[in-house]
Order: sequence, then C-alpha cells, then structure tokens
Amino acid sequence: MAGWAEFTAAMVVFLAAHRLPLRPATRARLVATLGEGGFLALYSALSIALLVWLIIAAGRAPFVPLWDFAPWHSHLALVLMLAACLLTAGALAGVNPLSFGSRTQGFDPARPGIAGISRHPVLLALFLWSAVHVLANGNLAHLLLFGPMAAFAVLGMGLIDRRKRRQWGAQVWHEQARATSLMPFSALMTGRWRPGRIAVAPLLGGVALWLALLWLHPAVIGVSPLAFGG
Repeated sequence: MAGWAEFTAAMVVFLAAHRLPLRPATRARLVATLGEGGFLALYSALSIALLVWLIIAAGRAPFVPLWDFAPWHSHLALVLMLAACLLTAGALAGVNPLSFGSRTQGFDPARPGIAGISRHPVLLALFLWSAVHVLANGNLAHLLLFGPMAAFAVLGMGLIDRRKRRQWGAQVWHEQARATSLMPFSALMTGRWRPGRIAVAPLLGGVALWLALLWLHPAVIGVSPLAFGG
C-alpha cells in the first residue's frame, strides 16, 4: 500500500477489532465457543498483533515532521517507559478493585498498594507509553497513532471512577478510594497514604519487562530506543 493507505487500513481494523468483541451478544458467542480463558487469550494476541501492525504502518506512512528530534527525547522516553513497566507489573501483582488489570479480592482501603500511587496504574502506563512515543517520533503519523491513545487513557480514568461511584454508591466508593490517587502520588503528597513494605517481585518484573521491550523493539519495530542520534 502506498501513502497513507496502509496506516488508514490498520487503524480501521484495529478500532473495529476492539469494538466488535465488546458488543454483549458478540462477546457471549465468542466466550461460549472459546471459553472465557480462550477468548481472553485470543483477544489479547489479536490486539497485540494489530497494534504491532499499526505501529509499523505509522512508520511507513509519509513523514510529516512536527518538531525536530533531540537526544533528550529518547532519554526521557527510556525513563518514563521504565515507570510505565513498573506500573504495569505493580498492577498485575496488586489488588485494586477500583480499576482494571489487578485482582479485586482482598483489597484494604487503608493499604491500597499500587492504587496509592495511581488508582488506574494500567491507564497511567498507557498514557506514559503513548506520550513518550509522540515526543520521541515527532511526526504526524505517530501523533495520529499515539495521541488518541494518550487521550483515551486520561479520559478512561474519569469514566471508570464515575462508573464505580454509580455502581457502589458515593459513600462506599469514597471509603474504598480514600487513600488512592487519581493524579499520581497525590495521596502521598496530601498525607492520605504512606507506602508500606515494598514488594521486590513487581519491581523485578517491571525492570524485566522494560529490558525485554528494549531487546524486542529493534526486531519488531525496526528502531532501537537506544539510538540517540538525530
């Protein structure tokens, strides 16, 4: 495909693939056929494959520069991507019924764990990932790709909070969320939360994920995050 055609096609397929399975009837049929675990595994694999295609298509799209590259863009991207990986690992290992990506049973509102840093760690990680890729690439195609993802992550935090308040009632929601942060670390800065014992396993898992992404990035995307030349 030439010009913007491949990028447009990849974006349309990516959006369609994420919308159709969310329809209750479609999801029910898929779960009935594949089972809940099979559906989640297939959906995750398809999402990752389409995202990789979308990123590659953005790299092939006509280059329309928006700002000049500077080495500090890559430096900042490396640091913030490490933070995103740590947030993701913390979410997977933690307990947090206020968002998604974590277990829900056994949550202690007085010791919210990762939710004390961010009530929505997966969405915050998505925002950081999207924002640093906009900055580091500095062109129209990547802005069109990653900009909406960053906006979705920010808007999604408020939407989830609103839905949880509606489901639980305002009193229960405020009790559960009293020591958590919408803005990162706001509970710590206002004294509503104090970190307890730091779990080593999620930290190691986050660093391992970050290193794996650095290793895979050149092979999958075709660009090394460690190449700071401009």
